[in-house]
Amino acid sequence: MNNIFYLSGQYIRYHKAKLLTLIFAITLVTWLPIAIQSIVDQTAEQLLLRADNTPLVIGATGSPLELSLGSLYFQTQAPTTLDYQEVSKLEDTGLAAAIPLYYRFSAQGHPIVGTSPDYLVYRQLQFAKGRPAVLLGEAVLGANVAAELQLDVGDFVISSPESVFDIAGIYPLKMAVVGILKPAFSPDDQAIFVDVKTSWVIQGLGHGHQNLATADAAAQILKKEDNNIVANASVRQYNEITTDNIDSFHFHGSDTERPLSAIIPITKDSKSAALLIGRYQQERSDVQIVRSQRVISELLETVFTVRNYIVIGIILVAIATGVIALLVFLLSLRLRKGERFTLSRIGASRMQIRLLMATEIICVLFVSACLAGLLILATEYYGVQLLQQLLVD
Repeated sequence: MNNIFYLSGQYIRYHKAKLLTLIFAITLVTWLPIAIQSIVDQTAEQLLLRADNTPLVIGATGSPLELSLGSLYFQTQAPTTLDYQEVSKLEDTGLAAAIPLYYRFSAQGHPIVGTSPDYLVYRQLQFAKGRPAVLLGEAVLGANVAAELQLDVGDFVISSPESVFDIAGIYPLKMAVVGILKPAFSPDDQAIFVDVKTSWVIQGLGHGHQNLATADAAAQILKKEDNNIVANASVRQYNEITTDNIDSFHFHGSDTERPLSAIIPITKDSKSAALLIGRYQQERSDVQIVRSQRVISELLETVFTVRNYIVIGIILVAIATGVIALLVFLLSLRLRKGERFTLSRIGASRMQIRLLMATEIICVLFVSACLAGLLILATEYYGVQLLQQLLVD
């Protein structure tokens, strides 16, 4: 038996290029269908879980899919916005509490979500460090954001401009990090949470500037009319909110007309949810209420259909690969005819010769099965996370 193992090892060393190619091909076609099935199933489970936890979403009339993906995963911007007054209108129905969302802006690729402290409670997000954002200009970081940007409580995060040439004059806002969340293994780990008014400051709807009532600001004043002061373009605006200048920040106009991306209604029970859906569908044409589960389920049906076609294609490739591998093994046996003749002449039994010839096939299949098994296990545990990181990057 030792002689057989020795001869088999020498054969494998000599033909390692051919055997490695076969191992790679068989491993790949074995792993890919199972990997695709696993990743799609895990992704679908996460999508449905998030949708189940947020059964209803309210937004401006438009694409229900964009509204659901934006409000649940912060991956798309709302094409149109709704007014902040919709929050009070929803709460006035007595059927639900309201959590506002405004996710137009980002910081270094991470969405900035303007909301209320109720959102963190609703998602059951816990703090690893710090506290909630309660003042203008404060930010709470998701676990992945803090890790990727290497930020801690007391550091600062700066919002990213929407474009390189920002003619609207929307300046990046420097926000103080006051809290870091524990990993929730959800899209919240990739988000930066601020008060909704901080989002409006980023947009330029609110601003702070030097006090024009002092003698030092005389050069910046164009004219005075009663209690109104008109300043020129040289007046200095702040891009950071601190305890020294927070009182100078203000908004022009009414809060009720300022934009929101979506509202999450928190209903008391299923009856309240049904009444709320009926009221919005019958009485409102400018605002839509979306069932997240239904929208995500329809999306997943399309994904599953595409997955099935891909898996069928890979199975056909696997069959072709198997046929080619079989052909290679048969040709190898034919080429080793002289080797078998020599072994029989020096006294090797038929069983020993057959075992030696089968070693090539057994080695390829065994190594391929082990590698495919390891890849499948890695896909089960890390596949979805790696895919999400690649998509985000």
